[in-house]
Amino acid sequence: MAMTLRLPEELDAQLEALARQRGTSKHALLIEASDRFVRSESKTDRVLQAVDEISDQYADAIRRLEDA
Repeated sequence: MAMTLRLPEELDAQLEALARQRGTSKHALLIEASDRFVRSESKTDRVLQAVDEISDQYADAIRRLEDA
């Protein structure tokens, strides 16, 4: 899917320098960064969901530990 992305000049310059250093394109770097971000957010959501489930499951035990 095509899209236009307008970056602040400083970020664009940093991205250009990094792309040159790695011998790749800005496009490839943005795809890599986007993929990492999506995976990270997905993991965060799964961890938070697991914490909620554990909190519900062990709510009484957690309360007892708080009072100890």
